[in-house]
Amino acid sequence: MVLRALRPIWNTKPETAARLRGRIEAVLDWAAVHGYRGRENPARWKGNLEGALPNRAGKRLVEHLPALPYAEIAPFMAALRERHERAAPALDFTILTAARSGETLGATWDEIDLENKVWKIPAVRMKGGGEHRVPLSPAALAVLERMLAYRDGDLVFPGHKRGLPLNNMIMLDLLERMGRDDLTVHGFRSTFRDWAAERTSFRREVVEMALAHRVGTEVELAYLRSDLFEWRRRLMDAWAQYCADVRAGEVVFLGGYS
Repeated sequence: MVLRALRPIWNTKPETAARLRGRIEAVLDWAAVHGYRGRENPARWKGNLEGALPNRAGKRLVEHLPALPYAEIAPFMAALRERHERAAPALDFTILTAARSGETLGATWDEIDLENKVWKIPAVRMKGGGEHRVPLSPAALAVLERMLAYRDGDLVFPGHKRGLPLNNMIMLDLLERMGRDDLTVHGFRSTFRDWAAERTSFRREVVEMALAHRVGTEVELAYLRSDLFEWRRRLMDAWAQYCADVRAGEVVFLGGYS
């Protein structure tokens, strides 16, 4: 059944197929933990599907998701903050933290440390399978303060039904209502990445870690034990400032960490 779902798109849409396989695996793992099925997971890649499907590693076509040019981010954020919809603060927070939409929509208050200005996303909710600490800029904290005033349960961005998160399409729907159906939510991570590369002097490792990407080879990872958190805090603060300043455009050089 897993193969029947994956084979039609495995070669033509490799990125989508890889994500689908991972999500099926996660669902079946959850089912096993809760006693709904056996421990053997038919969607597992290593030692299982890798023998039935061609390995696409290194062969995937780069898929560029529609992204807003970083020079347009400040006017966009100003327009977004005029919206009085449930999705608006969620999208605001997603952009400010360079997070994936699922990470934002699943955020709970016990992941948020307002005193130390940190959002700690557990490994189980991360695409890469590792815990990710997100430094919270003053602008991101302001979004949380607004949500705290309406807190009704564990979710930071609750949906219309108590105890359930916002629909995973709600931010994309908001973009369409704003007349920006040419954009995707995930594309704002590219906006952030382009800005950091072209308008700051932060090292690539700092920027990639801000995006929760693995950095370097296995050997390099063995020696790079730090998550460069304090440098990432400076980076996210600079990003928040850029998002708020319609006159933004200056290159950010901080501490000579280049």
